[in-house]
Amino acid sequence: MTPGPAGHEDAADARIERYRHAEATLWKLYGLDPTDQFIDVQSPRVRVRVQVVGSGTPILFIHGGVWPGAAFASLIRELSGFRCVILDRPGCGLSSALDYSKDAYKTLIAQLLTGVLDAAGIERTHVVGQEVGAAWVLALAVAKPARVDRVALTGAAPLLREQPVPTFLKVLASPIGALIVRLPQSRGQARSILRQDGHGPSVEAGRIPDAYLDWHVALMRETATMRNERALIRATLGRGGWRPEVTFEASEFARVEQPTLYIYGTNDPESTVDRVRHVVGLLPAAELHLIEGGGHLPWLDDPGQVGERVRGFLAG
Repeated sequence: MTPGPAGHEDAADARIERYRHAEATLWKLYGLDPTDQFIDVQSPRVRVRVQVVGSGTPILFIHGGVWPGAAFASLIRELSGFRCVILDRPGCGLSSALDYSKDAYKTLIAQLLTGVLDAAGIERTHVVGQEVGAAWVLALAVAKPARVDRVALTGAAPLLREQPVPTFLKVLASPIGALIVRLPQSRGQARSILRQDGHGPSVEAGRIPDAYLDWHVALMRETATMRNERALIRATLGRGGWRPEVTFEASEFARVEQPTLYIYGTNDPESTVDRVRHVVGLLPAAELHLIEGGGHLPWLDDPGQVGERVRGFLAG
């Protein structure tokens, strides 16, 4: 028999519980127990989830790719003394999806993040952004400078129009991508993704725990994250690469007056050290810190070094 609405709801609840279990296991591995908050943003209208760890000066974390929330666990363990507010971007993790094609991209982002800060009772915050999240925090810093204190960026990010689009994103945006997002996931595939993102040495050395792999498998199996991320990618790509309204002009970078730290792993396959140096040179108050041998999410390879550098920078 085909299940009715109640059956569908029960199945959805079961999927969410399986995901929550894998997520909680990963947080627990690092001695962390976040609290949940769901925020109904009015403009744009979307329901997003944030997780909060610790107390003190706030830091808003915005992830990239399909690595929401708990992906930051090993880094956040290093940031005691801060109130870490970790956003699941719309469509990722347990946040509702958002149609990015209806409004100007960066304006939409700034409105969304302002709504999150308002609902969380945060007047001014440090921001940490990884990959796509790096572009998001810069959009907020440009549009709402009074809300942003210090900025930390990690990983290759779609910041410049000339930044090449990674091959995998092109494939994911193509019709083939509709099939890719439905492929079953396993620990082996999670390891393969990490290797492709420059984390091969850490995978082989066992520095990335099984709990992380199991969380990522649950994210792919039990949530619509991959399907929604494909929709975002399709909304940000044009025929020749990134759509112009997605990336930043030099004049926009010049408006980011906040102290900025860019942490970049030298094994990150989605950019080069020279391109990152170029971005840092366009930002008025920026510095670059390289993680030798680090991948796309450099704290996975060396959480101690990345955490110490971020903590010291944000402490001013």
